[in-house]
Amino acid sequence: MTQPATVGRTVGKILAWIVVVLLVLCAALAIFVVTFDWNRARPWVDDKVSQAIGRPFAINGDLRVGWQHPAGEQGWRAWVPWPRFSAYDITIGNPPWTHSMTFARLDEISFDVEVLPLLAHVIAIPSIDLVNPSIDLERLKDGRANWTFNLPKSNGPSRWTLRLADLSLAKAHIALSDEIEQADFHIDVDTLGQPLPIGEVMKQQETASRGSAEHVIGKRGEQRLEAQVKTASGAQAASAEIAASSPAPSSGASAASASSAASASSQAQGSSAASPGASASAASSASAGGRSSLVYSLAWQAKGRYRKADISGTGKLGGILALRDASRPFPMQADVKIGDTRIALVGTLTDPMHLSSLDLRLWLQGEDLSHLYSILGVTLPQTPPYATDGHLIGHLQTGASVFTYKDFTGRVGGSDLEGTLTYQTRQPRPSLTGHVSSNLLQFSDLAPVIGADSNANKAKRGETVKQPADRALPVEPFHTDRWKAMDADVTFKGRRIVKNPALPITDVDTHVILKDGVLSFDPLNFGVAGGTLSSNFYLDGSKAPLQARMKLAARHLKLKQLFPTQKTMQSALGEVNGDASLSATGNSPAALAGTLNGEAKVLITQGKVSLFIMEAAGLNVANVVYEKLFGTRDIDINCMAADFAATDGVLDTRTFALDTTDALIGMDGKINLRDETMDLTIHPHTKGFRIFTLRSPLYVKGTFKHPDVGVSKTAIALRAGAAIGLGLINPFAALIPLIAPSNEKVTPCSSLIGQMRTAPHAPPPAAHPAH
Repeated sequence: MTQPATVGRTVGKILAWIVVVLLVLCAALAIFVVTFDWNRARPWVDDKVSQAIGRPFAINGDLRVGWQHPAGEQGWRAWVPWPRFSAYDITIGNPPWTHSMTFARLDEISFDVEVLPLLAHVIAIPSIDLVNPSIDLERLKDGRANWTFNLPKSNGPSRWTLRLADLSLAKAHIALSDEIEQADFHIDVDTLGQPLPIGEVMKQQETASRGSAEHVIGKRGEQRLEAQVKTASGAQAASAEIAASSPAPSSGASAASASSAASASSQAQGSSAASPGASASAASSASAGGRSSLVYSLAWQAKGRYRKADISGTGKLGGILALRDASRPFPMQADVKIGDTRIALVGTLTDPMHLSSLDLRLWLQGEDLSHLYSILGVTLPQTPPYATDGHLIGHLQTGASVFTYKDFTGRVGGSDLEGTLTYQTRQPRPSLTGHVSSNLLQFSDLAPVIGADSNANKAKRGETVKQPADRALPVEPFHTDRWKAMDADVTFKGRRIVKNPALPITDVDTHVILKDGVLSFDPLNFGVAGGTLSSNFYLDGSKAPLQARMKLAARHLKLKQLFPTQKTMQSALGEVNGDASLSATGNSPAALAGTLNGEAKVLITQGKVSLFIMEAAGLNVANVVYEKLFGTRDIDINCMAADFAATDGVLDTRTFALDTTDALIGMDGKINLRDETMDLTIHPHTKGFRIFTLRSPLYVKGTFKHPDVGVSKTAIALRAGAAIGLGLINPFAALIPLIAPSNEKVTPCSSLIGQMRTAPHAPPPAAHPAH
């Protein structure tokens, strides 16, 4: 029995010594860790990291390792200390082709490592703290970027897994120099004093956007925009309520319809959240557990240059590591000014690591919508100052991302806008589709589209081409290079157009198509004075110079509605009808006019005309001629017909006849659109024995801006006037078969209207017209 006891004591001693040795080793290790100068390991760490990232890496300050009890652990795990690693003054180098030698610099990096997960090959880091990180990003025109690292290829999956719970930083600085995007700016990032919920940030941005909109479109414009937003939000809420209150279907397809209606209702409520005081991302946030849990942790501000324009802005972001959670929307906020354009947004980015989708409230403001081309690559027309407010939904995919600016409202000059536009990135060029409408469209807001606004407005929207003081036709060139950068298919409807109360252009309806550099308005229709002015424009910007084809048709324009404020016109039964077929080449309205070819014909029946009407219509030459012919009297018109032939920018009056109660008036001569000059002779011929104050022809010379109208008393002019007067017996034979007056009453011109048979035509653009 003594032998087993001896064996037991021996085993016990061995175990005791093993425990003692382990304790000694642990104590020695602890003493070693605490007392070891870890700076001796810096060369080894620098070398290993440099090899791993393919860049020079250096810890220029101290490398320290300490031990501390874990915060938040309970039970026996709380007795297992965690090592805390700290490194100071760290630099990461750049490739040799960059302007700066340093890619990144940090004053300090510190992190804890959980001990027990190491046994399962898991590196668990509760938090990494970065102090004053500074990153210098560069990209050259050839595409080389210093943020692309040539990491060594792994032979197989690593046995180790990294688990990082949090990342905090203080006073980060990022410098970006991108020669491809022509960007050169600096961004400073810091932690917020306390997390901010998305609702509070939304309210702050709404207030800021209202203030900036007031600065751009004026206080009155901002108030009207806010009223539009509230009206649109109310309509969306009402639609959602109707959808939600629909009777529940029984089964089958009806059940599917109910599900669809419920989904539509939810989306409508999400859209209505874009109204003041709510989040445009409510719908997506609700599906992710409610937007109340979304908070902003970081703030940033930027300043520099972007595509030759000054850029400045501020914004807020969620926690950096929240970017990894694909199921949780990542909150974003930005308020950026690029040149005279301001872009503000509040909302979320879903699955940020894969850029899955955007859901944002988006405000756009600026001096000219066309300036968005250099910022966003979207081709838009030139406009007066504008401000919009809407909901941006983006689905991000490689090579085929889709962005929809849904149910936006806006002000452009004095006009209101609303609609939905979708921008899709695709090959060979992106596309813009959708619909836009205006309830009240100021006619003057259309002037910048063709460069017809004032030089002061041109300067305000950044256009350097000034309109010469002696030219009436706009000389500002079309930006045809932008037409080749994008395709478009957009409908626009202006329900009411206002120039002034005396000119009732009631509405506009057009379909804009841009494809392969060719811009078409097919059709472009105006409602005018109870009739229609229909047109088709085809502008081929893929050729140099631009080639244009135009067709216009005026039908049943009522004279009394053309001048509703004139009592003398209210008894007029007449109409204006006309047609034109034209072609031209040139890169501006003036250049197109200077190469115009084709025909234009017009007929007016049974009306009245006065000097005041001429002046109100802004007809600078016509009112001077009228005063010379009739003084200040009101004149009854039986009919007027005109037939112009355009050849290389010169309008030739093949036929012009005005039949009034007192006289027959003819005109011949030319109007040169190239230099905006006139050389016309007007021949009055008194009817019967009625007294007519002027029997001598008038000459009209000079320019559009400065006409010269006088009386010609030479014998040749008198004989020419007599000959023209006799020729007015049948002056309409060559005119187009225009539509007869809709009132179907017989007029003095009815017999002549029936003789019109030939429609106008125009040669192809750039073709030499036949003489």
